[in-house]
Amino acid sequence: MKSYLALCLILLNFNTHAALNKWVDADGKVHYSDTPPPDVKAKRLRSSNVTEPATDTSGVRPQKTLAEQEAEWKKSQKAKEEANQKAIQEQEAILTKKKNCETSRSYLEKIENSPKVAQYNSQGERTIMDEASRQQRIEEARKAVAAHCS
Repeated sequence: MKSYLALCLILLNFNTHAALNKWVDADGKVHYSDTPPPDVKAKRLRSSNVTEPATDTSGVRPQKTLAEQEAEWKKSQKAKEEANQKAIQEQEAILTKKKNCETSRSYLEKIENSPKVAQYNSQGERTIMDEASRQQRIEEARKAVAAHCS
């Protein structure tokens, strides 16, 4: 009984190392064999050499290992996260630019519509801005509006 079991295991072991090819004949029937006919394009499903990976002559890529699939998944997750971060930063930049535009326009409107603009000097005293300073501030405000609202 033990010799029968050992013989079966040995024969099974030989069979697992056999090459396996898949090919389709002229009638459209699918065949599996260890050696395909020379005039037919065959797909090698399993190599006869254990260390040699199965080669594919049909142009279909062999299935990836679990580690390769996980690495690709992690890479795609990282790319998605980077894209999300970039989108968030772009949205924040747009909001900041919009806020700066509104602030610049508001300041320009106030300084243009007020003939007397108060300001504080270095001693903390309130003084009225002269017309030349007011015109200079108006030009600076217009430049700021042009920069932030374009």
